[in-house]
Amino acid sequence: MVELRFNAGNVFNPSVHKIGIIALGSHLENHGPALPIDTDAKIAAYIAFHASLESGAKFLGIIYPAHEIEEINHGIHYSLEELVSNITKTLKSAKKYLKIENAIIVNAHGGNLPLAPYLDKIEKETFLDIIVLNNTIIENEGPHGGSGEISMGKVLGILDEEELVNQTNLEIYGEVGLSQFKQARKNDFSIEEGALDIEKNGVYLDINYGKQLLNLAINSVLLDVEKLLDTSILNKSNPNFK
Repeated sequence: MVELRFNAGNVFNPSVHKIGIIALGSHLENHGPALPIDTDAKIAAYIAFHASLESGAKFLGIIYPAHEIEEINHGIHYSLEELVSNITKTLKSAKKYLKIENAIIVNAHGGNLPLAPYLDKIEKETFLDIIVLNNTIIENEGPHGGSGEISMGKVLGILDEEELVNQTNLEIYGEVGLSQFKQARKNDFSIEEGALDIEKNGVYLDINYGKQLLNLAINSVLLDVEKLLDTSILNKSNPNFK
């Protein structure tokens, strides 16, 4: 068997090859007229890919299905059980073929947040040591289809600026800020807060803001990589694959 040079290239350290970074977003949901339906998936992929470039960790691609809470219907989503099953299958494959031992899931879709309690189950079924769910971009980007996503969309090149004027026509595009979903607003104060912000202040485009959000998220993933490298699991193991 060929001896691989795990210390070659620009990597944090050879053990980083045991870490996989995978993107999780949503491919099929409305974001107003200025952003595409796969906005969350493209944001998650951008963050995951750039974090893998900077760290040397393995980029595992993107998960296809996404989940959403029952009170919000602005796209095509799947059950939590199906999402968990798909992630488990994908990470099992990555462990088998790429020899990863830990994974970071970069999540850019709020509807996937209920996944968190299932991480232990996924770890057990995939035989991975640690799985990290990184929600940094969700925690910082603001309302759905709002200024944060608008600004990141500009950085990614997926924004239709001519449609910005129509982005807050909430009678037609009520998914922006989740303003049309009354029950969700009633049940979750953060959703209500975001909806009120959109209704009162509208949206704006700030490319520097978009870059800051993306850089913050990438740096957060890099910090997760460093934490995994500092764990006894990685430190006690041989950098070379078994």
